[in-house]
Amino acid sequence: MGGRAVMLIPHRTSGVEESTLPPDYQRILAAVRQAAGPVMARQVGDALGIDVSVRAKLEPLRGRLVRLVDRGWLRKLPDGRFTTCL
Repeated sequence: MGGRAVMLIPHRTSGVEESTLPPDYQRILAAVRQAAGPVMARQVGDALGIDVSVRAKLEPLRGRLVRLVDRGWLRKLPDGRFTTCL
């Protein structure tokens, strides 16, 4: 877009709605929310129907989860599990 970088995953701020996220990321957030507590990437993959026995399919999901953490949409606990932000 005119030589400028476009951020597909916006930072979470008061004026930014979850609907601004790409559909894949919205599904990831929904899977984390529906869990009874903090979840591992493998559990999110199971909820999304991803073959988690194949590392090449699990690692991109883990990267998306970390990107959501970096942008303030999720929290990553010290033990590696992910949870929603309050």
